[in-house]
Amino acid sequence: MTLLACSKIAWALGVIAWYVIRLPFERKAKRAQVADARHRTLREMVLLSISTLGLGIVPAIYAATGFPKGLTYALSPVQVMAGICVFAASLWLFWRTHRDLGRNWSVTLEIKDAHQLVTGGVYAYVRHPMYSAFFLWAVAQALLLPNLVAGPAGLVGFGILFAFRVGREEAMMRQTFGPAYDAYCARTRRIIPGIF
Repeated sequence: MTLLACSKIAWALGVIAWYVIRLPFERKAKRAQVADARHRTLREMVLLSISTLGLGIVPAIYAATGFPKGLTYALSPVQVMAGICVFAASLWLFWRTHRDLGRNWSVTLEIKDAHQLVTGGVYAYVRHPMYSAFFLWAVAQALLLPNLVAGPAGLVGFGILFAFRVGREEAMMRQTFGPAYDAYCARTRRIIPGIF
């Protein structure tokens, strides 16, 4: 088996693991009543679709077909190992974020009945550790898929979602939790502890 084939398999296994991790949490979250779903909009669905395109569809096409072949470059074993390690870190953070959020988690921007402001666990370090996990996935994808389109597609797709969503999410949290959220923002960063 070639290094490229191993790298594509590692990426695919990471994506499968991502969805296996999310499934039980998604089932639990669906049981919680939603108090505020006004942010479930066409805009939100478009952003989620753009992210899915970059983290799922474009790289899956490349992994399955090699398209676009002309934009593939040579891969090194160090790059593959780094990609696997980064993906493993993203999977752990993704699992831990879901665990810390519990029933407060949702795919779209919404507030659940009895929604709580979670500030413990990984949330003690950053306000949006799930976004951190998605960015780690995107970095792993760039390392594992040596193609100038498929590799960075995750960074572009998820970066667009993040840029157009995080401000609205924080405004919703500020409106819901008021001074408690302001105090939380004052002591944490968005996605990289102590930096950003």
